[in-house]
Amino acid sequence: MMNGKTSEALEKQPTAPSKDRGKPWRQIMAALVANLGTVTTGLVFGFSAVAIPQLRAADSAIQIDEAQSSWIASLSSASTPIGCILSGYLMDYIGRKKTLLITQVPACIGWILIASANSVGLIYAGRLFVGLGSGMVGAPARVYTSEVTQPHLRGMLSALASVSISFGVLFQYTLGSITTWKILSIISACLPVLAFVLMILMPETPNYLIGKNKQVKAEKSMTKLRDSKYNISPEITQLVDFNAKLHPPRDPEKTDEKPDKQQLLKALMSPSALKPFAILFTYFLMYQFSGVNTITFYAVDIFQASGTNLDKNMCTILLGIVRLVFTIVACISLRRMGRRPLTFISGIGCGVTMIGLGVYMYYKYLWEQAGEEPKVTWFPVACIFIFQITCTIGFLVVPWVMIGELYPQKVRGIMGGLTTCSAHIFVFIVVKTYPFLCDVIDVHGAFMLYGCISLLGTVFFYFCLPETKGKTLQEIEDYFSGRSDSLKRGSKKEKAQQGKLLP
Repeated sequence: MMNGKTSEALEKQPTAPSKDRGKPWRQIMAALVANLGTVTTGLVFGFSAVAIPQLRAADSAIQIDEAQSSWIASLSSASTPIGCILSGYLMDYIGRKKTLLITQVPACIGWILIASANSVGLIYAGRLFVGLGSGMVGAPARVYTSEVTQPHLRGMLSALASVSISFGVLFQYTLGSITTWKILSIISACLPVLAFVLMILMPETPNYLIGKNKQVKAEKSMTKLRDSKYNISPEITQLVDFNAKLHPPRDPEKTDEKPDKQQLLKALMSPSALKPFAILFTYFLMYQFSGVNTITFYAVDIFQASGTNLDKNMCTILLGIVRLVFTIVACISLRRMGRRPLTFISGIGCGVTMIGLGVYMYYKYLWEQAGEEPKVTWFPVACIFIFQITCTIGFLVVPWVMIGELYPQKVRGIMGGLTTCSAHIFVFIVVKTYPFLCDVIDVHGAFMLYGCISLLGTVFFYFCLPETKGKTLQEIEDYFSGRSDSLKRGSKKEKAQQGKLLP
């Protein structure tokens, strides 16, 4: 797999003067259309939070119990890893554009199944399909965006996927408070259709076309993405030269050259691939088990269980707004503060707020046993909102960015796919086991457990997570290969910045 490999040639070049840049609005439009499908991921995440309370209502046409609720919430995450692997293969085989078109099909089918459901089984099937589409769209959208944009726009536009997901969550929270889950499903089904139609109008990426030796088509694509007056020759030449380095002709006189599969296996087993995989695998494990998606998938239920006097649907909508706003803040902060400080903010913030919420829920249980009304009902709401803010600042952005930074170029596609799969498997486990944890150790015990895991993760991040801000891909690869410790030491500025956050 060579997901976005050729685009690295452009990343390494200095930013071009403004007069040598293509029309920004064309690149922005292409990125917006490519990431329109990622809004579906947010719709999938937010749907269960508003649908489950409606399905459990006494007047619901489809009655569900606690176990069925957990399956509705978690099944989308069970099929997402399959979509991640499938899209990684399709991207290189049929192209970025065609893959983005195909990803909209299962998403649309899934929403239609949910909208027409007259039994919980059809809802299950629909959740599996939307989860598949959600898994398929993530990587192609990010790769397409990175390959159609120039360096001065790439960083900002690459963050569109995270912003789009947060927007999708907010969209579901808002509409779900004023309409039924069936109407919500019908509206959600319109988005994949719109994304499909608009994507037809977009060109394939020049990088992919050059990789397939279709230079004439690549030039037409580049012209459409930049401008007819823009001189595309330097960019096209650069892509051609970089592609030649990636695929040099074999020397017929050399008989000791290893087959490509053996070279790939060796690269996968190298420290420069396994070390970052271990770090990111643990990162996703710790951050998912800090309760991030438990709050997202069960938001309405959690606000209701907290005992607050505020309207639970309004609280959920405000939570979606907070997530969207601070996703944008996180994207800006990433360039200024680096990966480690933002991760520490999330780890400590999520840990403290989850433990605080758990302690409050314990006292709420005691008050209920004593026949008393819950006190200081603003406190659990504050914990949930502070949790969402601190979580979004680091956990929801940093590990996804680092997937594209830590892995060596040769195995970035494969290792990135495996890492993404593991992340979504953790989402499934966390969302599915939340009701079970509530039964075994009660709600307060579940939140305290999430908080302790988050604080434990912060210790791991402090000792093991490298700072990649301002580092080249070669420096990062050298660090994990043992040839350098520059990431471990970091610059004096980075250490001073981290010292302000963690004395």
